[in-house]
Amino acid sequence: MTTPTETTGPAAGAEPEANSAAAVAKKIEGRSPGRIAWDRLKRDKVALAGGAVVILLILAAIFAPVLTALFGHPVDQPHPDQINPDLGLPKGSFGGINSDFLLGVDPTFGRDVFSRILYGARISLLVAFLAATVSVLIGVVMGIMAGYFGGWVDSVISRVMDVLLAFPQLLFSIALVSVMPNSLLGLNDTGVRVLVLVVVIGFFGWPYIGRIVRGQALSLREREFVDAARSLGAGKAHILFRELLPNLVAPILVYATLIIPTNILNEAALSFLGAGVRPPTPSWGQMLSDAVAIYQSDPTYMVVPGLAIFITVLAFNLFGDGLRDALDPKGN
Repeated sequence: MTTPTETTGPAAGAEPEANSAAAVAKKIEGRSPGRIAWDRLKRDKVALAGGAVVILLILAAIFAPVLTALFGHPVDQPHPDQINPDLGLPKGSFGGINSDFLLGVDPTFGRDVFSRILYGARISLLVAFLAATVSVLIGVVMGIMAGYFGGWVDSVISRVMDVLLAFPQLLFSIALVSVMPNSLLGLNDTGVRVLVLVVVIGFFGWPYIGRIVRGQALSLREREFVDAARSLGAGKAHILFRELLPNLVAPILVYATLIIPTNILNEAALSFLGAGVRPPTPSWGQMLSDAVAIYQSDPTYMVVPGLAIFITVLAFNLFGDGLRDALDPKGN
């Protein structure tokens, strides 16, 4: 006569085996390239910190009117009562920083620096992102064509890249801004200047990504999946944009995150030289230019926009470096 324990023994023994098999199956479950990259990126705390700062900066620029209403003052509103009439400098220490003016006031009109930093971030990030988009679009198309077709197409595009890389972008930008009208295509003076900055910075920046994409396309065009698509009768456009382009997403994405801080520095440099947006529209480079004359008496007015540029560029670079490591197929 069998006992209940004897009859249920094999079933009880099979249950741990089933759990073990399920655990093994879960352990060897495949992961997509995006999941692998995200797992690598999560381990890079420095890159995540840079990404968090980037997100905060973007949100601060988008919600600049809200933040100004809550913590600051209207961007162009002067506050002469905050300026010492005898010295022509902000009252108090550190550029007039107090509970009412979180980052002080500018020495010329007594305008709120906090509000001007927020609205300056709008100009810098807008120009940087739009110029990066222009560079990526032109660079990807030209680079992938040069790498896939080779021959005279590669030679012509490569020589154009060399010419643009040797062209004096800064002088051209200043000359172009000086001859542009105050209104164009329905845009006002600020819109026209932003358009000029985007076109100039974006156009002269595409050869950098074009070279990267060209090198990747040269190696990918010899791969088996390209030969298979060609043997099945796929056209050149299909091979370029349906076969090669998806395999170039990683380097394109990495380069886009690394070119944005470069564009921010370019915009600040052009604004510093007077080729950016005109006052009263705030810009970080313009604020640095205004601070040159009084930085010995009021260094805070130079330090604040300088730190804004430094933190923004550093955050984008840290995030871009981490993203590059995460998308590297040879990484661990």
